Amino acid sequence: MIPFNPYASIVMFNPSRDQVREFFTGTWRKHRAHEVLTPLEAIALDWMIEHPEYHGDLEHPEAMTAEYSVEKGRTNPFLHMSMHLAIAEQLSIDHPPGIRAAYQQLVGKTNAHEAAHEIMECLGQVVWEAQRLGTPLDSDTYIDLIRQRAGR
Repeated sequence: MIPFNPYASIVMFNPSRDQVREFFTGTWRKHRAHEVLTPLEAIALDWMIEHPEYHGDLEHPEAMTAEYSVEKGRTNPFLHMSMHLAIAEQLSIDHPPGIRAAYQQLVGKTNAHEAAHEIMECLGQVVWEAQRLGTPLDSDTYIDLIRQRAGR
């Protein structure tokens, strides 16, 4: 079985937290300056635009070192957008197999952004479980969770 990397598009070279944050803030800066974006930056920008609540984080240098904790009631914008990118990559290659069809089912019930958030909930669950148990991510459980949501 091929190991499943849920963050394939952004974690290709195993970047640090700072590198991930620089990717997003740099992409946002390039967008605002009307500079040319790479294909991955263009995909990331689409998700940034979908999340205006994160624009302040993308524009302020203190976001590079900010701690986003559940206790503070803030979602980590960089993690959230990284998950959007990972899901976009998964959909583009239909891996795990069947994710694209399940996504289309979800889109039929809501919209593309909310469908991605439904998948994100599943991704978060299997990543958390893998980290908790110290095991590889279970792609079978992941696609099953997505299909369950799509079938509701």
